[in-house]
Amino acid sequence: MSYVEKSKIPTELISHYLSANYQVMIGSDITTLSINQPSRSISQLFTTSGLQCAVFITAFNPLSQQKELNENLVNNEHLQLTLKQHTHLAFEGISTDPSEQWAAEKSFLALGVNLEISKALGTKFNQNAIVWIGSDATPLLILLR
Repeated sequence: MSYVEKSKIPTELISHYLSANYQVMIGSDITTLSINQPSRSISQLFTTSGLQCAVFITAFNPLSQQKELNENLVNNEHLQLTLKQHTHLAFEGISTDPSEQWAAEKSFLALGVNLEISKALGTKFNQNAIVWIGSDATPLLILLR
């Protein structure tokens, strides 16, 4: 049985998470992360920063329930402040749905945040999933429910 079959998250929603584009602005470059696809840009970022893990996370639309923009922005600002307690390297990002069924969500790529803390942050901000990247620079979808 796969982790998808054990999740309380509907399969269709998981499919959207798997196909989403996770984009992050690093310097003047936009890097697009894809689930299960190693990222040369992240590998280089790990090398230059000396850190070997990262989380791509949002506070928009808790539990994938559409919220008003102002509420989402307040939640994401709180997430940004919370991330500063765990890392000094966080970059603004955005996740987009290629099928355009979901509006783009502001996000962050936070370096040096281990998997345990990343999961706790995702849970704290009522997210169904996070994207975590280990030392191999491969973004993984981590389901939280």
